[in-house]
Amino acid sequence: MKAPTNNLLSEIERNAVVEMRHTMHREPELSNSEWKTQKRIIGTLNAFGLTQAKTFHKTGVYIDIHGSASGANRSIALRGDIDALPIQEVREDLPYRSQVPGVMHACGHDMHASIALGTALAFHRMRENFSGRMRVFFQPAEEAEPLGGRTVLEEKLLDGFDAAVGFHVRTDIPAGSYGARAGAVTKSADQFLLEFVGAMAHGAKPHLGVDAIAIAGAFINEVQKVVSREMPVNDGAIVTIGTIRGGDATNIICPTVTMTGTIRTSAPERRQLLVQRVCEIAEGVATMHRGRAEFSSRAGEPPVVNDGSMVALFRQIVIDSEGEDKYVEGSASSGSDDFGFYSSCLPSIYFWFGSKEPGNESGVHTPNFAVSDKTLIPTTELAIRYCWELLHS
Repeated sequence: MKAPTNNLLSEIERNAVVEMRHTMHREPELSNSEWKTQKRIIGTLNAFGLTQAKTFHKTGVYIDIHGSASGANRSIALRGDIDALPIQEVREDLPYRSQVPGVMHACGHDMHASIALGTALAFHRMRENFSGRMRVFFQPAEEAEPLGGRTVLEEKLLDGFDAAVGFHVRTDIPAGSYGARAGAVTKSADQFLLEFVGAMAHGAKPHLGVDAIAIAGAFINEVQKVVSREMPVNDGAIVTIGTIRGGDATNIICPTVTMTGTIRTSAPERRQLLVQRVCEIAEGVATMHRGRAEFSSRAGEPPVVNDGSMVALFRQIVIDSEGEDKYVEGSASSGSDDFGFYSSCLPSIYFWFGSKEPGNESGVHTPNFAVSDKTLIPTTELAIRYCWELLHS
């Protein structure tokens, strides 16, 4: 059963998708605080007859659309994330620019959620013409802990599904083009907290104390050798020290230093090993300097891993519907995304849609970031077409 090739969204649905994007952009909400966004999404779904929406992770929403046609009884999940970032928007040229001081949609989640909305509306209207089930997630807290993707996994909201679909705007791909690649396309992101404990002494008599700052400095140098000497070159492992705090006065040997950071890898099988080695180096360096290390870590999102056959289908659909020149494989990202929780338990695809064009060339997580409206409806209809094919493949 093939999806229609034209008019996958009706005019009223298109208007609702664009309005959702504009309203979300004007009124962004940070991770785990998306209460108005949740209410707005549920209200729009209700207005189109989708009255069975459920909530999760406090501020999240998901909706099931069941097809009544005969055929393969497959279940597909699609995610659009909904949270914004603590960044002050500077784009005065946007009529729908953020009205919330210090908060903006600097990562395209207003686009992602609106694409998810359009997908839900279209499948609801076409429910008599397809078989199986579409579950559309409007997922909160992709940007900050506690992560919404982890809740999806822990609450078993993907049990019984055959595949998952995610997507993200990409600023190095031209607007109107799309990309995907098989294998790992993001990295895991695990956080660590590390405290080095020494002993206080007068700054003029350092031999009477144990300098936690000296321990921290040695650790900063040594820990990067885990990446350069212990990880395969093509893994692209990254250890980042994001914060460091210690010391109270210029003439006191510092007794404690606290660090936080992230540990990233594209290889699920090396993820725990990398965390373990960072811990071992911290403890070894501390011991060598007569101090001690207290290390703890928290597992963040896994790497997003794309299924090869799903990528091949996506590529073919892009070529057939948009033209061969509109498909860009793209390189893997060194960033992370909690869609990794979805791909850790289901065959998945995380495809990219481009935003790069004159006037829209800034990267994500910057105050100048923007995506043109003209990419919104074509990307939504591509997502609908792709999910239709997945349901009936």
